[in-house]
Amino acid sequence: MKELDLTQGNVSRVLLQFAMPFLLANVLQALYGGVDLFVVGQYDDAASVAGVAIGSQVMHAVTSLILGLTTGATVCLAIAVGAKDDRKAAATIGTAVCLFTVLGVALTLALTGLHSHIADWMNTPPEAMTDTLHYLLICSAGIPFIMGYNVVCGILRGLGDSRTPLYLVGLACIINIVLDFLLVGGLHMRAAGAAIATVVSQGLSFAAALWFLCRKGFRFAFTRKDIRLDRFLSRKMFELGAPIALQDVLVSTSFLIITVIVNQMGVIASAALGIVEKVIVFAMLPPVAISSAVATMTAQNYGAGLTERMNRCLRAGIGMALVFGAAVCLYSQFLPGTLTGIFTHDEAVIAMGNDYLRGYSTDCILVSFVFCINSWFSGQGNSWFPMLHSMVATFLFRIPLSYLFSRLMPDSLVLMGFAPPLSTLVSLMICLWYIRRTRRRKAMLAAS
Repeated sequence: MKELDLTQGNVSRVLLQFAMPFLLANVLQALYGGVDLFVVGQYDDAASVAGVAIGSQVMHAVTSLILGLTTGATVCLAIAVGAKDDRKAAATIGTAVCLFTVLGVALTLALTGLHSHIADWMNTPPEAMTDTLHYLLICSAGIPFIMGYNVVCGILRGLGDSRTPLYLVGLACIINIVLDFLLVGGLHMRAAGAAIATVVSQGLSFAAALWFLCRKGFRFAFTRKDIRLDRFLSRKMFELGAPIALQDVLVSTSFLIITVIVNQMGVIASAALGIVEKVIVFAMLPPVAISSAVATMTAQNYGAGLTERMNRCLRAGIGMALVFGAAVCLYSQFLPGTLTGIFTHDEAVIAMGNDYLRGYSTDCILVSFVFCINSWFSGQGNSWFPMLHSMVATFLFRIPLSYLFSRLMPDSLVLMGFAPPLSTLVSLMICLWYIRRTRRRKAMLAAS
């Protein structure tokens, strides 16, 4: 296990070196849902595409919750590593194992029991109901694998190892692709086949992650006695992870609500929305990966007391994310059909998706700032502010604007494409105000 010391060396070079495995791992992980939609789009009709699109939207919200919560463990562990506190690092790992085992079981029972109600709440088109139910039920049963894999990867990243998660998800992605073509293309199992492929690949990825940890171990002493629920550490993980999880879930919930709004426009609009969301998931991977690296690097430097290095990390992260964000936005303005056409051959779906993508892609530029700023705060233990401004942008701007735009243009997604970037702009303005206010307060305290 190769661990990077994120408190040493050139900031931009170390950040990029740590972020690239993050990015590649996120690309491969996004292929789970992307490949499902791609294969279904090649072999089945719009109803099956809509079923996978709707089901994967729900599972994306669940995965966002899991990722946010495990980020709390990652930040706690990174702070302990930065402070060279091996005992605290071992206790953090043991607490994370206990805590997330319980949460994984609870989420699995809740989702499997409510999957039919969730499909109804999503206002699923009647033609896509059967496929949606199959996809949701099977993927819900695989939640323990999602939880386990993300806990292991969170531990590795907190230790400074971002390469091993890349190898693990690469293995899972290959298995998922092979099974997708076998079950959907060969056995014609539609959305159910795509879901089975996803769950099996996630299970094998989790098994490989456990094998790796058992075989390699840690650079510090870790025994079975460390696997216990420490009250202080579990509370700290929730303090750091819950706001991040809630923020991610609220954003995902807003997408679900937008899906409900669009589902009322028919199966073509529903399929177009699902396809563009998949495109955006891939487009957002670079800023997400870079911001995740910013969070871990900030946490290690915060634990080491290196304030100026934290600030340089933020600036470097924003610059790197902007390169990718601007490129995606520019490409989407001129050649959107080359992206939406990957997932379907239906011309009506492609045309409606292109209209949505042109506006939505401008969000890739704005999130380059917001994601990195949020991670910078979270890495210092302040995860409540990112959650609060995300709530304001989501519920006071993104959802109302999406509903308003759907009413103004009920037969098109053109205006709705601008709702996400407008809400992100609100978040950015709040972030800049908060940073300026915080710096002024620190300057006043220093002067006094």
